[in-house]
Amino acid sequence: MTDPITPTLTENKTQVVEHLVELRRRLILCMLALFAMTGLCYVFVDHILAVLIQPLAESMSEAGGSTQRLIYTSLTEAFFTTLKLSFLSALFLTLPFILMQVWKFVAPGLYKREQGAFLPFLIATPILFLMGAMLVYFFVMPLAWKFFLTFQTSAVDTVLPIQLEARIGDYLNLIISLIFAFGLTFQLPVLLMLLARAGFVKAEQLASKRKYALVLAFLIGAVLTPPDVVSQSLLALPILALYEASIFLIRHMEKSRVPNG
Repeated sequence: MTDPITPTLTENKTQVVEHLVELRRRLILCMLALFAMTGLCYVFVDHILAVLIQPLAESMSEAGGSTQRLIYTSLTEAFFTTLKLSFLSALFLTLPFILMQVWKFVAPGLYKREQGAFLPFLIATPILFLMGAMLVYFFVMPLAWKFFLTFQTSAVDTVLPIQLEARIGDYLNLIISLIFAFGLTFQLPVLLMLLARAGFVKAEQLASKRKYALVLAFLIGAVLTPPDVVSQSLLALPILALYEASIFLIRHMEKSRVPNG
């Protein structure tokens, strides 16, 4: 007499192995895409640098001064900085491809209704990240650089002039930190919608916590941005707007779950 449990265990092991093989294939594709894009970005790293340096150059030109340049203070600093920039630029550019691979791995195990619920979150993730990065580049960086450059002085003011000579590594680290901080912060609607779909939060709960969200938004702005009110507000206000948008979307989702009649 054959044991009915044995075929079931064998089938389960086969399915697990197939999933692991599929996961390995998707990870290899992501790594190859990231490696190839890193090489491509390194070829054009001077153009990427020019784009990122442009706001500082414009602010320096408006502020005046005799040292309008970026420096590096060790032989390897410029090389490793450009290598890091190439990798992070590649990560940013390949994010849609990586998310697509995640979707292709997860989608076969979901029902059509679950696929329709999960797909919008994957689409929204890179879009919201790009919105956060654009806010940094077009609004936060120009205002922040103007603020920091106000600390330059002439010999008339302080006997010896105090002029900025920024290191390329420090400058790019600050920009990259701001871009990723804003990009991740802009994922707030995705996070809250997922929590709401899982049943952990409700729209009314979020609405009742608005005052805490207000304080937290400006606290995040104070931590992640340069120490001036304008930069902090430029992060805090979008966070509050995204919070309100999340409440609206969750309410709409909750209403759609209620059966008619």
